[in-house]
Amino acid sequence: MTSPHIREIPLTGAGAGPYGITIGPDRACWLTLAGSGGVARLDADGGVRTYRDDPAGSRPLIITTGPDGALWYTRSGDHRLGRITVDGATSSVALPTGTAPCGLAVGPDDALWYAGMGDDTVGRVTVDGVVSTFPLPVTKGFPSMLAAGPDGALWLTLNQANAIARVALDGEVTLHPLPTEAAGPVGITLGGDGALWFVEIAAGQLGRITPDGSISEIPLPDRAARPHAIVADPAGGCWFTEWGANRIGHLDPSGRITAHDLPTAHSEPHGLTVAADHTVWIALETGAAAHLIP
Repeated sequence: MTSPHIREIPLTGAGAGPYGITIGPDRACWLTLAGSGGVARLDADGGVRTYRDDPAGSRPLIITTGPDGALWYTRSGDHRLGRITVDGATSSVALPTGTAPCGLAVGPDDALWYAGMGDDTVGRVTVDGVVSTFPLPVTKGFPSMLAAGPDGALWLTLNQANAIARVALDGEVTLHPLPTEAAGPVGITLGGDGALWFVEIAAGQLGRITPDGSISEIPLPDRAARPHAIVADPAGGCWFTEWGANRIGHLDPSGRITAHDLPTAHSEPHGLTVAADHTVWIALETGAAAHLIP
């Protein structure tokens, strides 16, 4: 295993738990603080600012830039979507009690779509705060992450139902069971090849599903690596976190898998994102961000 060109940047005190990460419209990294509540902003010079207006138990998870130019994030602990502008103004939208939202993505309809891991729903929130919810045909399926597909629908991982769901904009759901039993899908992303790529945390595999529902799986060299999040590589592959192995993995367009050890042991890599310069930023739950230069 190799770890070229990776550095770690301290962000927060113990227990803050950086979890999700995205590049904001201001070109800074924005991270959720799952342990303490709130978000952090990391600029290109290494400056860090935290915003902790949210309750300590709000447990923010996934963050993305909304169609309005603000940062939106799921608050799984108090069933809300948080919103923060690049200037630091905060607000939130209440979701149904018990939602426990996790994944978040912007749909082709310019609304925010979330995965309700607590109540087996997928939801839609407009930028002015109108909430719609759609039930999923599962029980305790643990909807986790979602991504906008190339077909005008949202694609969703069902961690405990062991399936990928396609959700049309009108709420119609199609389930695609995974070939491997108890694979535990989590992260999902739209790849450069027009397919959705996802990780199977319990099986130690990558998965690929085409818009017509065809699924293939790729075992990782280390089946105990517990892959967690995945993001498309502009060069045509994918980057993913190996939470259980303290590594960042990469799949290139030819199917070759490489792995890069993180400098600090047991750093708990979760979310990751690719910047405009094709470098990779990773949220480390132990309190830092990692920057990988390919």
